[in-house]
Amino acid sequence: MDDRRLENILGNLLRAGVLLAAVIVLAGGILYLFHYGSNPVSYRTFSAGGPDRRTVPGIAQSAAALHSVGLIQLGLLLLIATPVARVVMAVAGFYLERDRLYVVVSLIVLAVLTFSLMHAT
Repeated sequence: MDDRRLENILGNLLRAGVLLAAVIVLAGGILYLFHYGSNPVSYRTFSAGGPDRRTVPGIAQSAAALHSVGLIQLGLLLLIATPVARVVMAVAGFYLERDRLYVVVSLIVLAVLTFSLMHAT
């Protein structure tokens, strides 16, 4: 694998991830407005929602049931996962190119991303 091919693969991965996330969020947003667009909004109270809105399996189940909030959250999860997938693909590409320095640098970036996602408050 050469640098040009790796760049094309990574660029296409980013483009596809962002477009897929945008389509899913847009579909969820349209569904949300269709169902709840005319309801009055109370800005005095905040409800974080149940476990179907706070866990990845819950979000996946909610999106599979075509609930609007679940679709929006699934799209946002895909948007967050896109750069992580890019770094994983970069590690694999640099490994196939036998470029040890960039494999190590990419693994460090992946570790930082994973740590920040797991320990975000």
